[in-house]
Amino acid sequence: MKMGIAWNKLARLPLIVLAVFILEAGDCRCGEILQVAAVGDIMTGNTFPEPFLPPDDGRGLFDAVKGAWSDSDIVFGNLEGPMIDGGISAKCEGRTNCYAFRMPTRYAAHLAGAGFTALGIINNHSYDFGPEGMASTLASLRAAGISPVGGRDTATRIVKGKRIALVGFAYPTPSTMESRYFHSVTDIPKAKKVVSGLARENDIVIVSFHGGAEGRSARRVPKKPEIFLEEERGDVHAFAHAVIDAGADLVVGHGPHVLRAVELYKDRLIAYSLGNFLTYGWFNIKGVNGITVVLKAGLDPKTGAFVSGQLVSVKQVDRGLARMDPENAGAAIIRELSASDFPGSGLVIQPDGTITTKK
Repeated sequence: MKMGIAWNKLARLPLIVLAVFILEAGDCRCGEILQVAAVGDIMTGNTFPEPFLPPDDGRGLFDAVKGAWSDSDIVFGNLEGPMIDGGISAKCEGRTNCYAFRMPTRYAAHLAGAGFTALGIINNHSYDFGPEGMASTLASLRAAGISPVGGRDTATRIVKGKRIALVGFAYPTPSTMESRYFHSVTDIPKAKKVVSGLARENDIVIVSFHGGAEGRSARRVPKKPEIFLEEERGDVHAFAHAVIDAGADLVVGHGPHVLRAVELYKDRLIAYSLGNFLTYGWFNIKGVNGITVVLKAGLDPKTGAFVSGQLVSVKQVDRGLARMDPENAGAAIIRELSASDFPGSGLVIQPDGTITTKK
């Protein structure tokens, strides 16, 4: 473990440990490599304004794809909305064209049964049902044994004798800025302080962020600040490099609802967007919006360096059901984008999605 201030003192710093997740204790199942699996946005159905839920009330919702991460130590995704039964969405009061999301709390059991160990909870839909929705989400996930990335509490997991931490960032919205669970992807100096503090206390630091513009036209990483719907969505390229400079070992992005490139920087892997993974309901999953991957990243538990990985291609069908894609469209998209955006980063991506580093 890297030396630094005591963890119990760190946990009391109000804006330093917000959105911090350190996995609960458990045994590694993966040989000599720390295996991390990450997926994109998850919406298990929506009950607002009327119920629009998957077949069989969501039972077996992930059965077709969960084998992709069955050998992983950490399984993470972005929960694109609150889990609450009932409630009022002030966001949509008096509006007819409004997107608000609300998942049943009982669906937390489906996520746990699929093997998720942690889920990001801070994004532009986190407060669609106000503080009550956030509180319900935290309670539902914890009751199911899933660690929310975005809460005040911390947990620990030792893998191969190493302490692992995950921390989440998002771009500011009126609701998240008022939240004690938030710190911003747009405030890079503070982000570096957060990550460097965690790096002193932990051996492996994983950073998740929700940022960048959205949609088909947002597939490229622009390497500059992004503005979308008059919101500052961050300079995700500068952010990712900065947090690695500060001690992060893996950076995983969400927010654009489409796949973006992957990059190797200082022997650390960055995935700039994992797109829509399973978004049942009213999401646009046409074309590239419905093509995604399971990112499997193997890290050296001694150094945190990226060793090898896999892009397991997945596609959404029907109203947003995730299915394995034998045509490997997701891997092909990331391979092409990575070659265009980061031609010299040192990664080799094969047509089947295998990721290695150049020797």
